[in-house]
Amino acid sequence: MHSDFEILHSRFSSLLLGNCRLEKLYTGTRWAEGPCYFADGNYLIWSDIPNNRMLRWTEGLGVEVFRQPSHCSNGNTRDRQGRLVTCEHETRRVTRTEHDGTITVLADRYEGKRLNSPNDVVVKSDGSIWFTDPPYGILSDYEGKKTASELGNNYVFRLDPGGALSIVADDFDKPNGIAFTPDESQLLVADSGKPHHLRAFDVKDGKTLGKSRVFAECDAGIFDGFRFDTEGNLWASTRAGINVYAPDAELLGKIRVPEAVANLTFGGPKRNRLFITATTSLYSLFVNANGVQHP
Repeated sequence: MHSDFEILHSRFSSLLLGNCRLEKLYTGTRWAEGPCYFADGNYLIWSDIPNNRMLRWTEGLGVEVFRQPSHCSNGNTRDRQGRLVTCEHETRRVTRTEHDGTITVLADRYEGKRLNSPNDVVVKSDGSIWFTDPPYGILSDYEGKKTASELGNNYVFRLDPGGALSIVADDFDKPNGIAFTPDESQLLVADSGKPHHLRAFDVKDGKTLGKSRVFAECDAGIFDGFRFDTEGNLWASTRAGINVYAPDAELLGKIRVPEAVANLTFGGPKRNRLFITATTSLYSLFVNANGVQHP
């Protein structure tokens, strides 16, 4: 097997394709984040936070600027109507890009206080939007705008389809990556503060979180963004590449990437292609797994 991979369990070999290796699709970002694949257009949108722009890679056409300024956008996903949902550091808000290109502000305050800097986001099947709100975008002028926190804490939020915003977790240092298991019975959230771990919460009534457990501790810097495949395996970014965990949290293997990885997503017509945002570059890798279907 190629040196891009570190196999720790035989199950990891079944997730790899022996003749497929890591491909660099683009380089030239300062901190690449928030990959979001659009199957209906066969393109990927991702954020370049310090350069205050979003880029679009299209199969066969290459890369172009999608939006600039992007208000130092970070995490991106799609809602159940196929619209782009974006976390913005500079404006400290979560927005939705409508089909006609106009932008709707979904959340920028909680009980009258400005959010810190929404980081990563996921949309549940009921249309609710769950996002993390650490302070990275207000700590300096590099990834946003340096200022004091109005909330005084770093929360995980749920935005109801009706517009009501509620706190679902309040005991993180710096909540970061976020994703539901394929059956949405659990929500996983990364803490890129201290300690460096992933926590799994039971989802209660589809709206609140129950008790949590530590799913995994990071052995290479911090966890950032992550995604699930349809079999429940978790593919998590680290500062050394990607760690792949079985549903029972056993570490199956690692994908080595030459730059610190911030985030990843599954894409391609069959959702069997990993798109990886890693510091200055966008990478891809075909795997023998299929990502959980999104719009």
